[in-house]
Amino acid sequence: MVCAKINYLLGLQETVNVIFASAPSQNEFLDALVEATNVDWSRVNAFHMDEYIELPENDPRSFAAFLNEKIFGQLPFRSVNYMNGNAANIGAECKRYTNLLAQFPADIVCLGIGENGHLAFNDPHVAYFNDLSMVKMVKLDAACRQQQVNDGCFAQLGEVPMYAITLTIPALMAGKYIYCMVPGKNKAKAVYNMLHCDIVEQYPSTILRKHPNAVLFLDKSSSSLI
Repeated sequence: MVCAKINYLLGLQETVNVIFASAPSQNEFLDALVEATNVDWSRVNAFHMDEYIELPENDPRSFAAFLNEKIFGQLPFRSVNYMNGNAANIGAECKRYTNLLAQFPADIVCLGIGENGHLAFNDPHVAYFNDLSMVKMVKLDAACRQQQVNDGCFAQLGEVPMYAITLTIPALMAGKYIYCMVPGKNKAKAVYNMLHCDIVEQYPSTILRKHPNAVLFLDKSSSSLI
């Protein structure tokens, strides 16, 4: 479906801008994209939506490293646009990435949701539906950091960074088309909340119900409570 939408848009415009999420929940989806042979990736600009702050240089647990291994280094994108979590001035880095998004407005956003219902790193305590920023620094909540351990990305909670850069809710919702991949039993409660709770910032992913072109993909495990 994502490849078909990319090709549809390439029939209308010269390039397509796609934002990708970094998480084990996206593995099968990203693998399938790499195997797709019917897309002219040389006309696609790639972006990612969040990054840890102050992981060691070239740390394989960074989201840039994840996406480089899974897809960015596998396909001949027109451009790959990384966030720098080790920038000397995080505020300036957020502004730089904001300017990139303004120059290359998102056509497609491919994301998941967190166990706490977050989108990107917009945990409930910092998820503002009317955020005035497009990119910002956030402090990660305990549930979000624990999920990184649950996912096997870090051995223990103390290793998970406390802060990150993230695209905000408005930045994600600005995408013309959103594809949300949410597999796994650990996401079942979050999926239930997303579909059945009020659309409130306490459950950040509920905002996707207001997007006119958002598609949700579940498996038997993640949909077990609905």
